[in-house]
Amino acid sequence: MYHRRARKKFDDEVENHERWLISYADFITLLFAFFVVMYAISSVNIGKYKVFSDALGDAFGGAGSSPPVNTQVPNLPIPNPALKRRAEMLKQERQEMTRLAQDLLSTLAPLVKEGKVRVTQNSRGVSVEINASVLFDPADARLTPESVEALSAVGVLLKNDTHNVQVEGHTDDLPISNVQFPSNWELSSVRASSVVRLFVENGVAPTRLTAVGFGSNVPVASNDDPIGRARNRRVAVTILSGLPDPVTELPTDGAPATAPTVIPAAAPVPAPQ
Repeated sequence: MYHRRARKKFDDEVENHERWLISYADFITLLFAFFVVMYAISSVNIGKYKVFSDALGDAFGGAGSSPPVNTQVPNLPIPNPALKRRAEMLKQERQEMTRLAQDLLSTLAPLVKEGKVRVTQNSRGVSVEINASVLFDPADARLTPESVEALSAVGVLLKNDTHNVQVEGHTDDLPISNVQFPSNWELSSVRASSVVRLFVENGVAPTRLTAVGFGSNVPVASNDDPIGRARNRRVAVTILSGLPDPVTELPTDGAPATAPTVIPAAAPVPAPQ
């Protein structure tokens, strides 16, 4: 009788379905503690860390002391003085060439607006491209009176400058043959020389000037139509950048290459805005 009643009482007890709350609360507590520890590690106070480390070392007789924290900034490599000087020279030269290009644009502004003169900057320096129709009569190398004034103004700008100047003569591909100019080579060379001579008369040092005739070999437009041929008949005045450019001599007979030597040459300069 007793056993029957005890079993019945046990069978009548209601099963507890909320035991999972205990495990869930334990999990949330551990998760909260984990994030607190992570936050404490992510924001270490050097002073408090040192005090805490020393206290642990005293408590455990030095066994628990942690290694010192290195708070010194590592030594950075010192820039190469030669490279720094070259960078400064390059910056200064770019600024100088840009200023010169702006001065030339202002001086030749009327011809630039008419499309007869182009002022550009490239890897060689500042280039002033003048249409031959502004400077010369057809098949002639004598400067017209109208062109003398414009070129004299350019010569005044170049007079107090220190850069070397190369004057290039260009023609179209139509053949020319007369007593004075047997070919376009002679015509382009004499036209470049006429501009150089005018610059000398305006005070530009002859040692800075070079005259080159390219004939029809460096066209900037097609020679198939009159507009392109007119564009190709031109004189280009290039103010060469004065920065040195390292050049390595090529080895001969299997010998090792010599160390780079520096010679005056063009250096990259930014295009004018």
